[in-house]
Amino acid sequence: MYHHGYLWTGPKARFDQEALRRPPHPAPPPGGSRPELIQRYREVAAEFPTSDLPPVETAYWLIKPHSLVRGTWEEAKEAASWLGERLTDYASRFASERDRDIMRLAPLVNAAAEQLHSGADVSLGFYLERLSYLHLAVVTCTPNRSLPTLPCPLG
Repeated sequence: MYHHGYLWTGPKARFDQEALRRPPHPAPPPGGSRPELIQRYREVAAEFPTSDLPPVETAYWLIKPHSLVRGTWEEAKEAASWLGERLTDYASRFASERDRDIMRLAPLVNAAAEQLHSGADVSLGFYLERLSYLHLAVVTCTPNRSLPTLPCPLG
């Protein structure tokens, strides 16, 4: 089993572009559909697999460009440790003063290690100062439990 780490920070308004964070429907709009619907489908179909925006469903990170993988680990504990290091790196920028307390982060990291060990994915998000957002994810593959047909970007 492998675990791949992903990190995204950016404007909250960009993160809120939910249509670009969802995979396109498997079937395109039927012929005769409104031109703007067909155009929007084409945009999403082209942008979703290449966009650095975090997918709504964590497992879909696996189809994003390999260059977005921030680390790969065989051990769940190592992947959870990476999450903990990133949380510590960003804690001083969290918008919520309560979230800045790094003692509150340890239980998150411990829970993440347990989830990853069981084969589940982990996804965390925090509002940062200046209307920014931090998204951290660790996706398990070989295979992924929620979407086992997705390829694993071994690295």
